[in-house]
Amino acid sequence: MEYRRFGKTEKSLSVITLGGMRYVDGWSKPRDEPHRAMIDQAKRCLARALELGINHIETAYGYGKSEYCYGVALRELAVPRQSYFLMTKGDPDSAEATHRMIEEQLKGLGVDRIDLYGYHGLNSAARRDVALKKGGPVETLLRYREQGVIGSVGFSSHAPLNVLCSTIESGLFDFVNLHYYYFFQRNLAAIQLAEARDMGVFIISPNDKGGQLWNASRTVQEAISPLTPIQWNARFCLRLPAVHTLSFGMTELEHFEEMRGTFPTSIPLREQDLLTQGRLDALLARDPISAYEGYEFEGDPSGINIPEVLRFRRMLKCYDMESFARYRYNMFEEKGHWFPGHFATPERVAQVNQARAPQGVPIAELLNEAHGALYRPKAVSAE
Repeated sequence: MEYRRFGKTEKSLSVITLGGMRYVDGWSKPRDEPHRAMIDQAKRCLARALELGINHIETAYGYGKSEYCYGVALRELAVPRQSYFLMTKGDPDSAEATHRMIEEQLKGLGVDRIDLYGYHGLNSAARRDVALKKGGPVETLLRYREQGVIGSVGFSSHAPLNVLCSTIESGLFDFVNLHYYYFFQRNLAAIQLAEARDMGVFIISPNDKGGQLWNASRTVQEAISPLTPIQWNARFCLRLPAVHTLSFGMTELEHFEEMRGTFPTSIPLREQDLLTQGRLDALLARDPISAYEGYEFEGDPSGINIPEVLRFRRMLKCYDMESFARYRYNMFEEKGHWFPGHFATPERVAQVNQARAPQGVPIAELLNEAHGALYRPKAVSAE
C-alpha cells in the first residue's frame, strides 16, 4: 500500500479507500438494522482491507444501512480505533438537523469521534447556499470540529466546475470529494485549486462512474493491456500528487487482488502507462467531432445536460463503451441534483441555443444521434 498526506488534515491516508455504499441489501428499511449477510460481507472486506494496509473507511448517512453495518463489523472484528481513519457524510439543512444527524451517526458507527466529515452533495449553487448560510449546517460542523468530535470538515460534490471551485474558494473546508478520472477530466482545475489551498482531494467512484471499468469494452481492454482498466485508471488519477486517495467500492475478496495490481504508482506516469494513455487518446480519431466537450452549453435553456450527453456519445463512438453510456444516459430525469438534465428529445433539442456552438459543430445532430443510440424507454408494468 502507498500513503499520501491528506492536505491540511495532516492525516496520512492510504491511496485506496474502502467505500461503504455497495454491500448487499444496504438500502432496505429500517436503516439501523443491517442484515447478517451484509455485516459478514463488510467484515470480510474490512479484514482484508486492513491486512493490505488500507487505513481509510468511507461511508455516509445517505448510504442506507452502511453506517450501522460498519459499526457492528468494526465492533465484532475488535478493530483498534487508532488503526483507521473514518469518513462519513451528511446533508442536513439546518443547525438542529445537523445536531440530530451527527448524534445518530456517532451511535450507528459506534464511535465517539469522526475523523473526516463531508457535507454530502453540494451539487448546485442553491444547495451550497443552504449549507453555508449563517448559523447553518457547515457552521455547526465547524463547531463540532472545534470540540474535537469531528477531526476535519470537507464536502463532496457532483457540481459543475464553477460551483465546485467557488465552494473550494470559500475557505471553509479541509478537503473535497470530487469526480476525476481518465474518462472525465473536467475537474482538473478544481484539483489544482484545492492543491493551492492545501486541501485533501478524494476521488469519488473511479471504477463505477469512471466508466464501469469492470465491464469495459474489448477496445478499451486491449488498449490498456496488460493492466486492467481499473488498475490503469487508478494510476492515471494518482499520477497527480494533489490526488490523495481513491474510493474503491470493493465487496468481494477478489476485488482486492485486482487493486494490488495498481502498485507501484508513479508521479508522473511511467513510460508503459504513458504509452497506454497515448493509445486511448488516439481512439478519439475514430470520430474526431467527439473531442468537442460542449461546456459552452452549461445552463442551456433546453435543460439538456449537453456536456454529459456529448461525453456519453464519445464513450460510444470512440471507445465502444455502449453499456456505460446507456446506463448513465438513462439516469437523466431520475436523480435530481445528483445528476441533473433532461433527455435530448427532439422537443428539447429544438430549444437548444445553437448559437453557442463553435463553427462546424452540428450540435443538434450530435444530440439527436446520442438520444437515438442510448435512450431506452422504461418498461411499464401491467396492473
